[in-house]
Amino acid sequence: MEKAADTRQSIIDAVLRIIGDEGIAALSNRRIAKEAQVSLGSVTYHFATQHELLRESLLHFVAQETRRFTELAENCATADCLDVSAAAELVETVAGGTAFDSRHIAPFELYIQAGRDERLRAAAAECFAAYDRLARGILERLGMPDPERLAGAVVALVFGQQLRRLATGAPAEELVDTLLLLTGTTAGASACGTGRGRA
Repeated sequence: MEKAADTRQSIIDAVLRIIGDEGIAALSNRRIAKEAQVSLGSVTYHFATQHELLRESLLHFVAQETRRFTELAENCATADCLDVSAAAELVETVAGGTAFDSRHIAPFELYIQAGRDERLRAAAAECFAAYDRLARGILERLGMPDPERLAGAVVALVFGQQLRRLATGAPAEELVDTLLLLTGTTAGASACGTGRGRA
């Protein structure tokens, strides 16, 4: 059972690498099997269709990212609220810490593909809902008004800025500054009323 799970994971990792390097058009079962170092039959055994492969790869990536973001948010949280300076550092860590290797470029390809293939849209919607929940939690700890409405805009901004970084090499600090502007705060302010600035 463990070997089957390992094989399945190897296939998903291979799919993300191929998509990130060359795009979805480069996917074929033979290419995936070679990249994953598994038999051709293993690919079709674990994933009956390419749609299933794409869906599972997208969900796997976002599940990993969601866990990572949740851990970062929990580490930065204090008592009942999150200091604005700590939130800014969290955003900078997330944005600056995302390496644009093939595995991180792949989800952008998959989200675009969801625009062409409605069968992927439910998975994409599930992914964005997870990001929205994380953003809403951070905004609530910051004491922002109407975090429910603001969360989607924050997530959209993060994705837009990440695409800009990918295309232009713009620094992560631009994302931090823009988010602080959007929330109407400064890095030196504090939602906890302490007035503590960034170190």
